[in-house]
Amino acid sequence: MTTEEILDGTGAAESMAEGVAAPQAAVALGSYAIASGYQVNVRSGPSTRSALVRVLPKGSRVQIRCQTRGETVSGPCGTTDIWDNIGPGQYVSDSYVKTGSGGFVAGRCS
Repeated sequence: MTTEEILDGTGAAESMAEGVAAPQAAVALGSYAIASGYQVNVRSGPSTRSALVRVLPKGSRVQIRCQTRGETVSGPCGTTDIWDNIGPGQYVSDSYVKTGSGGFVAGRCS
């Protein structure tokens, strides 16, 4: 019997054994915590002037689809002009995301 890990539609890992899915407690690859104690604004573009789409609650994690340069923002994780795309038309400043890097950790948005 072989077992393989797959990602379900939410990005959570599951183990497949002979066609039966068994959920596993795992953090999806490319998932990053937002700065502790902060709610983070999600914008429609890489700028604080872009429309507010939603607000991430404290303790959230994000998956970074791609990154782009935009407005420079200072936050708890530093000062940067890097913005993280977390979904279609959804950007958060990398200055609020704990990536462990001062640079790009994902491909550039096209």
